[in-house]
Formats: sequence, structure tokens, C-alpha cells
Amino acid sequence: MKNRTGNRHTVAATRVETAQAVLPAHTNGMGTLFGGVVMQWIDVAAAIAAARHARGTVATASMDRLHFLRPVRVEEFVIVKAEVSFAAHTSMEVEVEVLAENPWTGERSQATHAFLTFVSLDEQGRPRAVPRLITETAAEKRRFKQAAKRRAARLREKSELGKAVAHRK
Repeated sequence: MKNRTGNRHTVAATRVETAQAVLPAHTNGMGTLFGGVVMQWIDVAAAIAAARHARGTVATASMDRLHFLRPVRVEEFVIVKAEVSFAAHTSMEVEVEVLAENPWTGERSQATHAFLTFVSLDEQGRPRAVPRLITETAAEKRRFKQAAKRRAARLREKSELGKAVAHRK
């Protein structure tokens, strides 16, 4: 099955890389990037990756394991890399890596890492089936297996949360 770019439904066909300059409006009083701003950049890049795979509208279902590893300072560049790492029936996991780049040296270091889950939606806003994700490299196959384990854990957590909410009522 081919997508709009002529590629099959491979991990490579979902890859997104964006760049942003960290401006004073993006930062707090310490001159470092607000977490919410980088979360927005993560969500947008991940949504594009998911939409490329689903070939349609997607909605963010969850963001987890978001770790801020180092502050990003005003004037640095932020590189956001996203790709689909797993596809189930109607949902997809997207892995996102955020790098901070020194504009004068070009040196990059990891600033943030996250996993997001997206659901593909039809015209009525109901979940819609997504194509099978084709993994080609050993690393992609390994990440797919790891993502399947994370999905199982998310589903268990969602079930437990649903029970806890129902118990409160």
C-alpha cells in the first residue's frame, strides 16, 4: 500500500524533522524554554508523523514518558524529530526526540524525549483503521516490539484509571 509520497507505510515514510529558534517569547524569566511550548512543538510534529501513516485526520490520545533532560536556552535551536514506532488497529505510537542545537557551534544534545499515542479518525470523528506499519531495519523492529509492550502497559493503566473513576462516582 502506498501513501501520498509514493512510499509504502514504512517508518521512514512517517519521519518528521522540524526546527525552531528559541525566542524570548518562548522562555521564562530564567531565559529557558517553557515546557508547554516544547510540548506543543512535540505534539505538532508527532501529529504530522501519525497523519502521514494514517493518511488522514488523527487526534492525540496521550503523551507519556515526557522527560525534560536539559534546559533549552534563548537563541538555541530546537530540532524535533518524530516517527511512528508502532501501529495497532486504529492507534499509533509516535516517538519524539527533541535536540537543542548551539547555533554557533552546531553541537546538538538531547533535551527531551516523549511517546505519544494518536487515534486515526473518520469524517464523523470515529476511530478508523490504520495500515500496518512496515519496519525495515533492526532498530525499527526493536522499537516496534518495545512500543507494543508500552501499549499493553498503557491499556492496563487506562483500565485501572477507568475503574478508579467509576469507583469515585
